[in-house]
Amino acid sequence: MKQTGKNKASGRIVFVGLLFAAGFMIIAGRLVELHVLDKSFLSKKAKSQYSQSVETQPKRGVIYDAQYRELGVNLDVAKVAVRPGLIQDAKAASKILASYLDKSAAEYQKELENKDRAYIYVDKRVSTATARAVKKEWDAAKASFEYNGPGRNPNIPSLELEEDASRFYPNLGLGAQVLGFCGAEGHGLEGLEYKYDDLLTGKGSKWTILKDAMGRSFARERQTYSKKTGDNLVLTLDRTVQYIAEEALAEAVEKYQAKSGIAVVMVPDTGAVLAMANAPLYNPNAISEYSFSDWRNRAVTDTFEPGSTLKIFMAAAAVESGKCGPNSIFYCEQGNYRIGPNVVHDTHPHSWLSLQQIVKVSSNIGAVKVGEKIGPDSLFRTLDAFGFGKKLGVDCPGEASGTLRPHSQWTAIDAGTIAFGQGVSVTGLQLASAVSAIANGGVLMRPRLVQAITNSKGRLVESFQPEPLGRAVSEETAQVVARIMKTVTTEGGTGTQAALDGYRVCGKTGTAQKPAAKGGYEDNKYIASFVGFAPLSNPAVTVVVVIDEPTTDHYGGVVAAPAFREIMQKTLHYLKVAPELDTTHLTASLKRKNGPA
Repeated sequence: MKQTGKNKASGRIVFVGLLFAAGFMIIAGRLVELHVLDKSFLSKKAKSQYSQSVETQPKRGVIYDAQYRELGVNLDVAKVAVRPGLIQDAKAASKILASYLDKSAAEYQKELENKDRAYIYVDKRVSTATARAVKKEWDAAKASFEYNGPGRNPNIPSLELEEDASRFYPNLGLGAQVLGFCGAEGHGLEGLEYKYDDLLTGKGSKWTILKDAMGRSFARERQTYSKKTGDNLVLTLDRTVQYIAEEALAEAVEKYQAKSGIAVVMVPDTGAVLAMANAPLYNPNAISEYSFSDWRNRAVTDTFEPGSTLKIFMAAAAVESGKCGPNSIFYCEQGNYRIGPNVVHDTHPHSWLSLQQIVKVSSNIGAVKVGEKIGPDSLFRTLDAFGFGKKLGVDCPGEASGTLRPHSQWTAIDAGTIAFGQGVSVTGLQLASAVSAIANGGVLMRPRLVQAITNSKGRLVESFQPEPLGRAVSEETAQVVARIMKTVTTEGGTGTQAALDGYRVCGKTGTAQKPAAKGGYEDNKYIASFVGFAPLSNPAVTVVVVIDEPTTDHYGGVVAAPAFREIMQKTLHYLKVAPELDTTHLTASLKRKNGPA
C-alpha cells in the first residue's frame, strides 16, 4: 500500500512538472514570437506611443499667365497647434481658443481632453494676425491651465503657431476650371493645381515630437530633409483674352438660357491656348459653395456630337483624296435622301450643289453624297489624322478622347451621318486643335497650357516648345478648305453673324441634336457651335464656341456665331493683328439670322 501511495505522489509530481514545462514552453514561444517575429510591428507601435511626426509645408509656387500676371498666389496664414498632454485645465484653455477661432469652447474642450494625441491642429487656416493674437492671450494666461509638474520641459510650448501660406486666386473665377484649387492641406485637388502639385508644392521640413508615458511632449527632433519652395508655372493663358472669352460666353449662355458653354482660343501654329472658358464659373476661394459639376473643365472632359462643324473635315477628306475639288457638284435630292430604311433631311431643299456650297449652306445630304464618293476609309483616315477619337496629350487633367469607331464597324447610315457630324463625339479642345490644323497649313499641333517653369527666384527651370503631332492633310488641301470656310461667313452662308470688319473669317456653324440615353436623339436638346479662325491671309487666332442646350433658339449661326465674333474681334485687336481689309467696309448687311446648321 505504501508503495502504491509513493507511486501516486510521484505521478502527481511528474504531472505538475509537465504542466510547468508546457507553460514554460508557451511563454518561451511567445517571447520568441514577440522578439523575433513581431519585432518590427511592436517597435512601430511603441514608437507611435512616444512620438508623433509633424510635417511643415513649404511656400507653394505661383501660377502666372503668359504676361507674368498672377493667377494663383499665396496669402500669409497660420496653423494653430496645441499639445493636449500639457493642458491641465482644458475648459479654461478652450475659452481662449473659442474667443478667436471658429469652433465653440465645448468643441475645443473635447479636443484638448483627448490625451492620446501629442499634437493637434485646432485651426489649419487662420490669418497670421489672428493667430498671433491667440498666442499672445494664451501666453498671458497659460500659468492658470498648463501642466507644470515633474517632467515638464519648459522649452516645449503648449500652443504653437506654424506660419504658412494659403492659396488665393486674385482674379476670383477667372480661369477657375483650368487652374483648379487646393485643399486645406495645401495640395492641389483640381485643374493645373492638381496636375502640377508635386512641382508647385516643393519640399517641407519634418519634425518628430517625443512624449512621456502621460502623453506630455518633452522634446522634438528635426529630421533633415531640405526645405524647398515650390516652382512656379507660367501658362500660355492670357488673362485679358481669358476675360474676353468668359464675358462673351456668359452673355451667350444667359441670352439663350442655356445649360452651359465652353470657349477655346488658340494660336494655330503653336497650339498655345490663350483662353479656355467655361460657363458657369465658380470661385475657387469659396469652393464649398459649389458642386463637383461646377469644377470640371468641360473643354477637355466633356464630349459631344459636333454636328455640321465636322463638314470642314469631310471637305478636307474629299479634297485630300483627289476625288473632289471645291467645284465638284452633287445632287442633293431636294431635301430628302433615303439610305436603306433611314431618311436624311436638309433644313432647306437643294438640287445641285458644289462641295464649296455644301459647306457654305451646310447641306447634310450633300455631305452624305461626298462621303459616299470618297468612301468610309478615306473619311476615317482624315478624321483620325486630325486627332479625333484620341487624347491629344494636353497638360491638363481629365482629358477625354471622344469617340471615332473604326470604319470597318460603320454601316451605310453610319458613314452618312458621320460625314455631317453625328455618330462621332469630340471635345471642345479637339475641335479647336483640328480647326487650327487647317489654319496651320495642315499640321496638327499638340495643345498646351504651360509654357515654362521657373524657380522661386524667377529663373527658368524648363520651357516647353510647340510640338507638331503630325500632318493631317497637305498644305494645298488646307488652303482649299480655308477658302471654302471663308464662304460660310459671306452672304448666303450660315455664319454671317460671325463676319468681322477688317478681317476675312474662315468658319463653320454647327447644330446637333443631343443623343438620348436610351438611343436616338432628344427632340428639343441641342448643341449650338461655331468654329473658325482669322485672318485668312495669315491666321493668328482660332476660336471655338459651344453652347449646350440653348432654349430660346438652337442654331449655331444664331446662338454661337455672335459670341465667336465678339471673342475674335476683341482678341485680334488686343494682339494688335493688322486688318487685312478696308475697315470702312460694312458687314452689317450680312448680320442676319440664318436657319440651317
